[in-house]
Amino acid sequence: MTELTGKTIVLGICGGIAAYKSAELVRLLGKAGAAVHVVMTENGARFVTPTTFQALSGNPVWTTPWDDRRANSMSHIELTRMADALLIAPASANMLAKLANGIADDLLSTLALARDCPLLVAPAMNRQMWNNPATQRNVRQLEADGIALIGPDSGSQACGEVGEGRMSEPDTIREALTVFLQPKPLAGKTVVMTAGPTYEPIDPVRGITNISSGKMGYALARALAMAGARVQLISGPVSLPTPWGVERTDVRTAQEMHLAVMQHVGQADIFIGVAAVADYRAVQVSTEKIKKSADTLSIELVRNPDILAEVAALPAAPLCVGFAAESQNLDEYAERKLKTKNLRMVVGNLVQNAMGGDNTQVVLYDAQGRHPVEPGSKQTVAGRIVAHLTNML
Repeated sequence: MTELTGKTIVLGICGGIAAYKSAELVRLLGKAGAAVHVVMTENGARFVTPTTFQALSGNPVWTTPWDDRRANSMSHIELTRMADALLIAPASANMLAKLANGIADDLLSTLALARDCPLLVAPAMNRQMWNNPATQRNVRQLEADGIALIGPDSGSQACGEVGEGRMSEPDTIREALTVFLQPKPLAGKTVVMTAGPTYEPIDPVRGITNISSGKMGYALARALAMAGARVQLISGPVSLPTPWGVERTDVRTAQEMHLAVMQHVGQADIFIGVAAVADYRAVQVSTEKIKKSADTLSIELVRNPDILAEVAALPAAPLCVGFAAESQNLDEYAERKLKTKNLRMVVGNLVQNAMGGDNTQVVLYDAQGRHPVEPGSKQTVAGRIVAHLTNML
């Protein structure tokens, strides 16, 4: 099961070369467990045939308000009545103008006006069309009306130009829709969090780091965004995409991470320290590569700032959550961290069960005691951590 299992999505497709991406979007939504019903404009059907979308979705495709397959001939009303969302991708400049001004002159625009569900649009057009003052005025109106925009991205376009206006990729749209449709128990909350490893240089090519992949932190950032929180993610060096709706700041060293946290934590309701921060750094960083010249090499180290403890000690500290990755005595060390650093919760795990992998097994520690979490993928476990955090709030 996924977050879209059992959801019904009406997918609107407008005229534009980006319509070919919508075929992949239908496949991704179906793979995620959603039922997809496609509605095409006349121009949309000129780029990709309705037959393609019928085959991919397994459902009839709708193109005209005069379609008599509905017994009462009211497809322009009934198609969205049982839908969880109406998603238009691609949404042309013409469609944005219609939506902003309440024009309903075809099936898709009429559905948007008569809908009984949320509306999301993924714009796709030439960069000059996107930047035109009329389009930007329409976009502001759509946002004021509560219509969610996904993208557009910047990049090369079918016309050969480069700029903003390119439709977001199908996987990005699926992820944005997934986040949008989840319950929002943390709406209005701001979370500042760290993730990934830090890297402490010794010379231009060597450094002190660890095997943290950042996967747990990024899964937690995604789960928090799904729950409606505004998430400011301060990340060490990882090769992971930023979760949809998350604001990301990249850092390298523990000192850089400390500075970034202190710049953002004043606005936080919650602070979560997931990053595997190096406890020590080299006192002296060589500007040249250290040459092999002896059988031993001594490097003097000095302690890095304890970011989590410093945040928890602030006069108006946010609710603080720490992570304890241990190789033994998990209960002892995690409970000690909870008390000595004055935290509200600690997420504990044994490094041999989690670090670097896709699955994990954790135990939550708070004032009420010890709470084992059922093992699973890091994304699943992240959802359970957020559920526990929500109950605490």
